[in-house]
Amino acid sequence: MSRYSAFALARNALAGHQNWPRAWRSPEPKSSYDAIIIGGGGHGLATAYYLAANHGMTKVAVLEKGAIGQGNVGRNTTIVRSDYMIDGNTQFFEHSLKLWEGLSHTLNFNVMYSPRGRISLFHDPVGRDLAARRGNIMRLNGIDAELLDRGQVQKLLPYLDYSREARFPVYGCLLQRRGGTARHDAVAWGYARAADGLGVDIIENCAVQGFLKDNGKIVGVDTSRGKVLSDKVGIAVAGHSSHVAAMAGLRLPIESHVLQAFVSEPIKPLVHHVVGTGAAGLFYMSQSDKGGLVFGGHIDGHNTYAQRGQLPAIKTVAESLVALVPAASRLRLLRHWGGIMDMTPDGSPFICRTPISGLYLNGGWCYQGFKATPASGWCFAHTIVHDEEHEFNRCYSLDRFETGRELDEHGTGNWTYKQ
Repeated sequence: MSRYSAFALARNALAGHQNWPRAWRSPEPKSSYDAIIIGGGGHGLATAYYLAANHGMTKVAVLEKGAIGQGNVGRNTTIVRSDYMIDGNTQFFEHSLKLWEGLSHTLNFNVMYSPRGRISLFHDPVGRDLAARRGNIMRLNGIDAELLDRGQVQKLLPYLDYSREARFPVYGCLLQRRGGTARHDAVAWGYARAADGLGVDIIENCAVQGFLKDNGKIVGVDTSRGKVLSDKVGIAVAGHSSHVAAMAGLRLPIESHVLQAFVSEPIKPLVHHVVGTGAAGLFYMSQSDKGGLVFGGHIDGHNTYAQRGQLPAIKTVAESLVALVPAASRLRLLRHWGGIMDMTPDGSPFICRTPISGLYLNGGWCYQGFKATPASGWCFAHTIVHDEEHEFNRCYSLDRFETGRELDEHGTGNWTYKQ
């Protein structure tokens, strides 16, 4: 794999940019591999990369039913952060953010990580106490966090509604300056290119249709392009986790829901941070490099595999935007889309072994999938190689509901549609 650099850019510019090599190969599937990863999204590609980079396992196949970058990894709002407070979540997401900080250099691909700061607004004294508690826990774990009052927020975010009639009166915020955004499709391309450069086979348009077993142990998969053998198979298919696992006879505590996201017409720079609030259930926004406001809210609340949402959720999210940023009422909506979310009862994921020998699961990411991409792949690779969870993902096991070890970060109880 040739390295990207300023010299390579200049050299190819002189040749009219006609000699750039393909970012990754299009190999035919081999008859067998040391490991197979089902799903060519961010988590699957990251897992394949870290299998090769960290553990020297290069005879790996990533099986993607469509094209790289067309699933959830290219359909999200690009937020990265580590402002978690429950033990287990705190360490895992901080590890992920540390990986984000050096990811462009690691992959030799600009993932456009932008630590513009992540702001969590609060709107009453109770919200202030909760933010202070979260911030104190973060700081005790060595994670940056600052509690700002109303005046400090007004200096940072002058475009919010600070009037007496404001629907969401601003009392202050919790700020994590290292939080921010990254370019979603660049993350997929960067991991794919880097994994391919280490010898991983990325096989697009290859749908898994079943699992091959011998005495109850996984020995491979049956695909639309033939049978492929391996005694280690990882599932990383986001909202399709339940029905892929069902092919192996495994029933998961996961529901699939649609989450909508929106982009406005481009405007001059206005929102310089990632801003979120729980005042209307959930709302978050940032501004893209192209100038559009990128924003979203809660899942639609009904089970579906459709990549389109319903009007009530659109209405709620639009009302939240206009209530917080009155000037946004004059903007046109440029586009909106939906992604299939794999929701769990406690709002936390699974990165673990399964009861079926040789089968591993990475799923149940709820709203947290994109920001977790580096650490998810890092930990899943460790789990597959050693057949044992790393300390960072030991809490993300399938049996935690049976043993009463839920990780309910939001405190909403075991109600999947509320997470």
